[in-house]
Amino acid sequence: MSIDRETFREATEEELESLSVPQRVLGFLVAHDDRAFEASEIADRSGIDENAVRTALTRLKQRGLVEHKATYWAVTESEERLATASGYERATALFNERLGEEDREGWRERAPDEQHPSLTDEQ
Repeated sequence: MSIDRETFREATEEELESLSVPQRVLGFLVAHDDRAFEASEIADRSGIDENAVRTALTRLKQRGLVEHKATYWAVTESEERLATASGYERATALFNERLGEEDREGWRERAPDEQHPSLTDEQ
């Protein structure tokens, strides 16, 4: 996964190594929360091995953090689920530093009124 030059200069080695593959995949999807991606595209754009991405996506889906439809993957729209994710805060902080903080009010305005079917208890 590439990083910008400022992050490279300012981050400690520990900070750069601290994100696991699932955290990096989740962070990528959070940073692009208006889109859904195929696993191969996530791998290409994040610089993570495709098999590792696929494994991470499966684990993230089991935890209710991503949604899967056909060959596409997207981050969940449930802020509550994301807030409880282990390591989510570290990934969010890193991506907020690199990409700017999320406009939560803008996100709420675009969010659907009903939950996605994959988030219901009828699974």
